[in-house]
Amino acid sequence: MIKLSNITHSYGANPVLHDLTINFEAKQLICLLGSSGSGKTTILRLIAGLEIPQNGQIVVENKIVTKNGKILVPPYQRNIGFIFQDLALWPHFTVYKNLAFGLDERNEKNIKDKVFKMLDFFGLEEQAKKYPHQLSGGQKQLVAISRSLVLKPKILLMDEPLANLDVKLKRKMLEHIKNLKHNFNLTIIYVTHDHKEAFEIADNIVVLNEGEIEETGTVEQIKKSENEFVKYFIEI
Repeated sequence: MIKLSNITHSYGANPVLHDLTINFEAKQLICLLGSSGSGKTTILRLIAGLEIPQNGQIVVENKIVTKNGKILVPPYQRNIGFIFQDLALWPHFTVYKNLAFGLDERNEKNIKDKVFKMLDFFGLEEQAKKYPHQLSGGQKQLVAISRSLVLKPKILLMDEPLANLDVKLKRKMLEHIKNLKHNFNLTIIYVTHDHKEAFEIADNIVVLNEGEIEETGTVEQIKKSENEFVKYFIEI
């Protein structure tokens, strides 16, 4: 489980999260849904340890990782995978090297076997020697996912990873993402501004508005919400 308690965070004079408290249950796919500036990406970055909230406490897997402006567990010890909106693939590395790099940094054994097992799972073994610019949009998405999963995280954070895909490819990728939770025994927190994406894959949805939670619930609960903001947001 991931717990954020009384989190306040600002960028300079601009407040982003306002005394936010929320729990994310383990082994679920939770979508953070909201418009630009609602705090979705900031929540991911705080969980990952890429930023430090000014106030509040974050617990990941029963460990306090951040408290009152101090990091107690550094990002690399949190066992969290992060897929950024721009995917952040290393352009000067082949697909193989993109996956192998993190394993090599950990001094893991049998790196080649681990990399090719992951590439085989996603049907990417024939792309191993290619560079990111030689891949299709969907292949790049799968390489980014593979690179995170080869390190065996317990939590996967995804920041609008399908934003640049066409509708047909997005639908195919959503199926992949929906299956990740079961295939890899993951907790997934997925950021999107598209309620249709959230409805397609989520176990639970958190609707955010200007740094505050408007509503949480299952897909059906969100669809039937009487909250005025939620009703407006899922109609646009």
